[in-house]
Order: sequence, then structure tokens, then C-alpha cells
Amino acid sequence: MDFFEIQAFYELSKTLHFSKAASIIHLSPSALSRLVMRLEDELGVQLLDRDTRQVQLTEDGKLFLRFAQDILHQKSMIENTFRERNESVSGNLRIYASVTACYTILPEFIEKISKDYPDIKLLVETGDPALAFKMLEDDGCDIAVSALPNERDMQKTVLADFETYPIKISPLVFVAKKDSVYAAFTKETIYKEAHFIIPKRGLARKRFDLATKHVPVHIAAETAGNEAVLALTALGLGLGLVPEIVLENGPFSQGLMAYPPEMSGLGAYSIGFVMKKNIRETHASFRLLQVARSIIESFGEV
Repeated sequence: MDFFEIQAFYELSKTLHFSKAASIIHLSPSALSRLVMRLEDELGVQLLDRDTRQVQLTEDGKLFLRFAQDILHQKSMIENTFRERNESVSGNLRIYASVTACYTILPEFIEKISKDYPDIKLLVETGDPALAFKMLEDDGCDIAVSALPNERDMQKTVLADFETYPIKISPLVFVAKKDSVYAAFTKETIYKEAHFIIPKRGLARKRFDLATKHVPVHIAAETAGNEAVLALTALGLGLGLVPEIVLENGPFSQGLMAYPPEMSGLGAYSIGFVMKKNIRETHASFRLLQVARSIIESFGEV
């Protein structure tokens, strides 16, 4: 096996979808399938359970995934070590962020790092912000942009494993399609009568569940990511719950209205950068993260 085959298996394990993974590594789905079968033949085990509807990792597949992650991490470190021989700071800096963060939080960071450190290559992956901390824990990224939990939202012992740099504060608000039946609730009726569209995980969901623990509510839809909440809200499906910054900068802002923050009663949270403490660093990767920290810290805290 070679690095490309290991990378291909890693991408497939993330998507569990041959067409999506094949597109990422620029192969056809059939070529990717043959590649996986070659790996299985070489290893003498079955890595995937396949049927016509889904793909799942076997127990041996999960074991091989841990091996693949470690090998790819080691490959990245040695590449960064060799690049570090040059005077300039170079290497791959992996960033995980939501779509909204890409045009609200990241632009200034990207502008500064691209101008001052042109040899640093940014690898930006977008996804559900609720997965940011897991991405860091699983070594899926070096830096994440996320809602920053307080001690009420996350155990203090867990928070101690991360460095957080707040950049903006945004209240959690209910949003509705303008001129719809969901645009005329009062504080007394909103939780009793509304149909809600909420994230299926993350800080907003935790706070919503806590606030409605003893109140029966109707959930019309659950989504992965705030942008999907707005899309369903724009269709008039129900009352969406998002950070205000998402509504203000999203593509549906003209057709939606926001209730005052006190209507949700779910408070506000900081949004900013997160980095994991005590990660394995070569001198080269240390310099990369040191550069990132210095740029982030130059923004100042909110």
C-alpha cells in the first residue's frame, strides 16, 4: 500500500460514500472500490460492510482507520519538518469552520496570514459547527471556528483541554418567514404554539433542550448546521433557532425576521477560534501554530 491508498481510505471513512470520496481524491467510484478491495486483499481482512444503501466500517476497518490517521499525521509532520529547513514558515494549516464563519470570522485571519506568510497553505473544511471540538479531538484540524461554550455548556475539565479566543458575541434568536403565521408570537405563546426548526446538536440545541425540559414543544425539523435551519425557515416550515450573526450574514436575511433575543431567553455566546492544547508538535508545526496564535491574538478579545 502507499500514501495515496491510505489517504483514499481515510476520505472514504469520513464520508462513507464512494461517489463523494472518489470526487475528493479525483478517482471514479469504481476505481476507488477496486483500490479498497486491493487494500483488503493485502491486509487479509474486510474493511467495509457494503450494501446497496450504505457503507459502514467493520471493526477491522475502524482499527485500520486509526492506523491511517496516525500515518497521515506522521507524514504531515515530516513534510512540515523538511519544509522548516527554509527560513520562511511553511506547511499545511488545517482549519474547520461553518459556512457562515468563512465569510464573517475567517476573512481577516486569512488575509493576514496570506499576506505575511505566503508559504503557508490553508486547508479549509466547512461543516456543522457543532462538530468543531470533535474535529480537534480527532486531529481532523489544527484550528476550528466555533461557538465557544462556557462552564454551563461544557464540563470545566473538558474546556481545560482547549485554548479559546473569542472574536464576536451573538445572541441566540428565533427567526421566522416574514408575513407567515410564525411571525406573530408573543413571549407567552411562542414556546406553547410554535413549531420549531432547531440544530440536532451543539450549544444552541443544549440550551433549547434545557429551557424546554418541562415544556412540551413541537419540533418540526432538526438539521445539521445553522444554514439549513434558515433554509427550512425560509420555506415557512416553522420557527428557526440560530445565532443572530448567521441570520445577518446569510442568504435568507431579506425574507426572514428575527424576534428580539429576550423572546428565546437562551442568552448569547461568544464565537471565535479554538485550538487544542498539548498536541504533538514538531518544530515546524509549532512554528505554524505559533503564527496562527499571534494573528488570532492580534484581533483582541471581545
